[in-house]
Amino acid sequence: MATIEADRLTRNYGSHVAVDGISFTVERGEIVGFLGPNAAGKTTTMKVLTGYLAPTTGRALVDGVDVLTDPIEVRRRIGYLPESAPIYRDMEVGDYLDFVARVRGLARAERARAIHRVAEQCGIADRLNQDIGSLSKGFRQRVGLAQALVHAPDILVLDEPTSGLDPNQIVEIRNLIREIGRRKTVLLSTHILSEVQATCDRVLILHRGRIVADGSTEEISVHQQGGHLILATFAPGVVALPRQVVREAVQGIAGVLRVGVVEVAEPEGAGFQVVAERDVRADLFRLAADLGLVILDLHRETTSLEEVFGRLTRDPAPLTGVAP
Repeated sequence: MATIEADRLTRNYGSHVAVDGISFTVERGEIVGFLGPNAAGKTTTMKVLTGYLAPTTGRALVDGVDVLTDPIEVRRRIGYLPESAPIYRDMEVGDYLDFVARVRGLARAERARAIHRVAEQCGIADRLNQDIGSLSKGFRQRVGLAQALVHAPDILVLDEPTSGLDPNQIVEIRNLIREIGRRKTVLLSTHILSEVQATCDRVLILHRGRIVADGSTEEISVHQQGGHLILATFAPGVVALPRQVVREAVQGIAGVLRVGVVEVAEPEGAGFQVVAERDVRADLFRLAADLGLVILDLHRETTSLEEVFGRLTRDPAPLTGVAP
């Protein structure tokens, strides 16, 4: 069952369309990243999903609850960390978490257990008596995550959770999110490509308010390449076959879409660029054995996420994406 569902969701600010008819679902237990340049619509979408903004048109459900008709219930079911963490710097960490727990409706004994749980989980157990304002930004982000977790929600919505952190702090928060994601559904926004690759099971790339790609980083890469891209170089072994004969044999493998000839450094080598519907490296290995050829090189190439992101977020915005 989908825990988050957006159906043709649109949000306008006057004449400006910030979110332009997007549809997607997030399944229970997924860590899904919103990736996109500034002003792509990531934060606006999150504010709609968390009940802080009403959609202009379309529908959004969180755990089956409509964000427009019952935004309070939606907020009960999620933990939300905005881009600017909602913390009071003049409060001690423990007092602040107790305040948030009371706002969330937890009873006194339940609050104590919840604060202990999130303090241990977020690595701030030794900071409960410290003023929030005296903490480093990394620890303030940890406090922000703790307040999002204090009522034990099944769904977390995190907007730029590592924004402004140094590399060591980014790794710490990233590992924490990954650990949390083992037990909860997490939707997080970022424009940091490495963050997506290290943290997320799936990514939605937004550009100018539209979803232009949806899938794992590998799926999106394969889609952009038009299929799995494999480079193979063969050399004579038991027999020496004409290049065209080898090419035709490669083309005959089930799932191969096209085969191109590439130049290789080895004088006797025959190089091919193979585009296929699936990874056919095992088939190429068996083919070489059957034909009595030697494999000099056999590897799969992938388009980097940086390249994919650049292609998809150049103007004008692409109108097609890839389904997961």
